[in-house]
Amino acid sequence: MRNRIFAVIAIAVLAGGGLAYGTYNFMANQPVKTVNAETRPVVVAAADLSLGSELKKEDLQVAQYPAGHAPEGAFATAQEIVGRGIIVPIVKNEPILAAKLASKEAGAGLPPVIPEGMRAVSVRVNEVVGVAGYVLPGTRVDVVCTASPTSKTEDATSKVVLSNVQVLTAGTRVEQDQEKGKPMQVTVVTLLVYPDQAERLALASTEGKIQLALRNPLDQGAPETPGIKPAILLGAVKAPAPSHTLARNTSNTKKVTGPVTPETPVAAPAPTVEVIRGDKRSAEVIK
Repeated sequence: MRNRIFAVIAIAVLAGGGLAYGTYNFMANQPVKTVNAETRPVVVAAADLSLGSELKKEDLQVAQYPAGHAPEGAFATAQEIVGRGIIVPIVKNEPILAAKLASKEAGAGLPPVIPEGMRAVSVRVNEVVGVAGYVLPGTRVDVVCTASPTSKTEDATSKVVLSNVQVLTAGTRVEQDQEKGKPMQVTVVTLLVYPDQAERLALASTEGKIQLALRNPLDQGAPETPGIKPAILLGAVKAPAPSHTLARNTSNTKKVTGPVTPETPVAAPAPTVEVIRGDKRSAEVIK
């Protein structure tokens, strides 16, 4: 009886294993069905491309994008755009779009980068004026000028003459330092300004000393400042109350004023007792 049970179990195991093996072979030998989706060639950057660079054949490569999903303004062949200048930085494998390139007649370099109606003005800086090398292409700065309207030292004034100005180039190269984003010390900074701002910048750099103040790119404010003279700086003359605006976020903006003098505390009233004498009432102070 026991031998008969073992025989049935062995037959069941062999039958199950054979069935599983046969099913596996059947599925493995099935032909793989492939679906060829329609694609479109798109020219992308073969490496990181810096502002003002001229596109060369080795800078470009072609990638296949699903039809209908290619970016608007993309190019199908590299020959269409070789020799054109780049007006915005482009990273590796990023599609090359028409909006990121200068016109065919503009060429490469700095001139095509300048928008219509604006000017590029260069100013000489040192390590201090250039914010220790952190003034890089694409950053925004305020220009602070220190000058005297007269020949007297006491009339010298420091004032913000330009606000939220974009830096086009830093140093002799258009691109940023590529060594891990490490800031580099520069001697010349080129700023993107309007013609009237170019006049102010030229006068400030000629008649006085300028200092660049690095800005947060999210801060788009342009505060009006009265300027400061040596007498105010050293406390000989009382300065007007400062007013600073601090934006926490786009939905909640608070204004934070300068130091606030606390109000003089008012003494608490002395305790009193109401006294009634006939039809007269009076309050007596308890001492």
